[in-house]
Amino acid sequence: MAERSFAKEVEHLRLGDGEVFRGEAILAITKGLLQAGVSYVGGYQGSPISHLMDVLADAKDILGELGVNFQSSANEATAAAMLSASVMYPLRGAVAWKSTVGTNVASDALANLASGGVTGGTLVIIGEDYGEGSSIMQERTHAFAMKSQMWLLDPRPDHTCIVDLIAKGFELSEASNTPVMLEVRVRTCHMHGHFIAKDNVRPAFGLDDALNAPKRDLGRIVLPPAAYEHEQEKIARRLPAAIDFIRRNKLNEWFGPADGRVGIILQGGMYNNVIRALQYLGLSDAYGNTQIPLYVMNVTYPLIDSEVADFAQGKDAVLIVEEGQPDYLEQALNTVLRRRDIQTPLHGKDVLPMAGDYTIHAIMKGVQGFLDKRAPQLLGNRPPVPDATPVLADPKVVHLKSVVPPRPPGLCTGCPERPIFAAMKLVQQELGDHHVSADIGCHLFSILPPFNIGNTTMGFGLGAASSAAFSQSGGKRSIAVMGDGGFWHNGLTSGIGNAVFNKHDGVFLIVDNFYSSATGGQDILSSRALNKHRKTNNPISKAVAGVGATWVREVDRTYDVGRMRAVLKEALTTKEEGPKIIIASSECMLNRQRREKPLVAKAIKGGKRVVKERFGVDEDVCTGDHACIRLSGCPSLSVKQLDDPLRDDPVAAIDNSCVACGNCGEVSEAAALCPSFYRAEVVHNPTGWDRFKAKLSMALIGFLQQRRDRRRIVAEAA
Repeated sequence: MAERSFAKEVEHLRLGDGEVFRGEAILAITKGLLQAGVSYVGGYQGSPISHLMDVLADAKDILGELGVNFQSSANEATAAAMLSASVMYPLRGAVAWKSTVGTNVASDALANLASGGVTGGTLVIIGEDYGEGSSIMQERTHAFAMKSQMWLLDPRPDHTCIVDLIAKGFELSEASNTPVMLEVRVRTCHMHGHFIAKDNVRPAFGLDDALNAPKRDLGRIVLPPAAYEHEQEKIARRLPAAIDFIRRNKLNEWFGPADGRVGIILQGGMYNNVIRALQYLGLSDAYGNTQIPLYVMNVTYPLIDSEVADFAQGKDAVLIVEEGQPDYLEQALNTVLRRRDIQTPLHGKDVLPMAGDYTIHAIMKGVQGFLDKRAPQLLGNRPPVPDATPVLADPKVVHLKSVVPPRPPGLCTGCPERPIFAAMKLVQQELGDHHVSADIGCHLFSILPPFNIGNTTMGFGLGAASSAAFSQSGGKRSIAVMGDGGFWHNGLTSGIGNAVFNKHDGVFLIVDNFYSSATGGQDILSSRALNKHRKTNNPISKAVAGVGATWVREVDRTYDVGRMRAVLKEALTTKEEGPKIIIASSECMLNRQRREKPLVAKAIKGGKRVVKERFGVDEDVCTGDHACIRLSGCPSLSVKQLDDPLRDDPVAAIDNSCVACGNCGEVSEAAALCPSFYRAEVVHNPTGWDRFKAKLSMALIGFLQQRRDRRRIVAEAA
């Protein structure tokens, strides 16, 4: 169950020539693919590509009408390998994933694809997840594009520009027999806008045509001696063909006056922020009418030397706005200018940050520094520049930082992974610390408070593999944690299969929450929901048994902390050799709530009797030691100050965000903490019998309270 349904929005994909398409850029990208006559699409989810995969899944019927084959790929390498269909045949294919982690996984297939080249146009849509909002290591796609010589498009954040570049990207790929990358940043993908649509195009040459007329060209297969010739072909034929196509079709853009004394060269994706920075400096309006010439590189690789030279020629100075490091573009631009003996000074990372997110504020400071050096007269008349520094430096704000505790990312309220790590903490108290190899996914939050579990993380599905060095028998065992998404991504072979083959004596904990939850709740092989387009309900236990695992334990309700603790302890202490595999299963609470909340709300509105559970803490029983919080960390579990002057310590309290998972009570029982947690049932649309029972219960409780009060000893003041 994906985190968001696009079932209504995908109907806009049917819009025809001349109609106005409105919506998110992620939908516009899908429409662009259909307008360009794509034959097949694949990919793997991850921000910001998850929503693109969700759109394609919801548009399955529309894709089928056009003869487009959509595959939700097992991983990025699987997706990249799909593009081999375009090597021999004039089929247009597109794949998508989150960079740069996805590109790393797909690198073997991409390198082979780029070496042999393609016949049909191929487009790799990269979700460029860079900056402070990113969840991955800070690297750029640019290096890979240069390494394998794949042309890199970086479209200006504008729906029309993006859709046009998708069509031109396929044409560029076909004209130069080279795969093309199109990178879109997170903010761009979720940007709303509009463009004039065109008719969707059914491929003139389809997949059936290719299957019915197989073609074989040894020159495109990456084997010696053809492989040696590919490198020469890239330089002698493919690169000149690409440059000629880019120049003729004016894929890069010019804005502003033609005769400015200074100019700015920028990546297409930086356009909106540059315009806003210039607006704050009084050098542009909000509509892009800039007073400084701009050369917008919607194609950042290859550079078009002649365009760069024409733009820089005769100017007093030029600034390159290039987000991230190393400064690939700045170095390349310097090479272009100096080889042509153009002595126009080039500024870039000397006034802009070498690394980090190029926010509007960062660009504004860099542009201002550039103009202060090269054209100070342009800064003479400008509006007040927004500056948050005085607010952040205010004593009240500074004091607030010391009072309000930091809130690191963590597991959701009711997350079924929370009790797993609570059980691990309890086992640690008994057996001591163990080396824990973590993995990418929600469970990675276990490395943060309150659990503080996890020593390393090496990549998606590599939790098990990253403990391989500790495979020897005897002594303390290592623990490897991996999610079901990572398991099916590559963990089955790289982790479990490897451990079985090498008789790894460690413990392997597979967290099965029925979805690829960290990427948005997409279905996977072991998902327990029925999916009309996919084969689900394939148990992880059968998969690990299939590669030879013998010690396998399943916990089908992770909230049973006592059971989790017992199984973990058994795995760490058993004398049986070989990998010890624990499959801990419970449905992702976020997806469960998405599924159940609308149904419950509908039932309540319809007058049906609905019982909802809630948990609470008895203030009179709670001791205030907060051990439950340290072992749970649930966002709904907080503290509350009492009015009782004899009790200084705040007690535990559960707020209204509680989803009644019961983890807090289970943890307290397993750890033998105070019995202060209670469960209550809230009945909506109660029947007459419910009302009678409630009335009877309240009467009994009132009677017992009165009897207790009568027996209470009261000391009266003299």
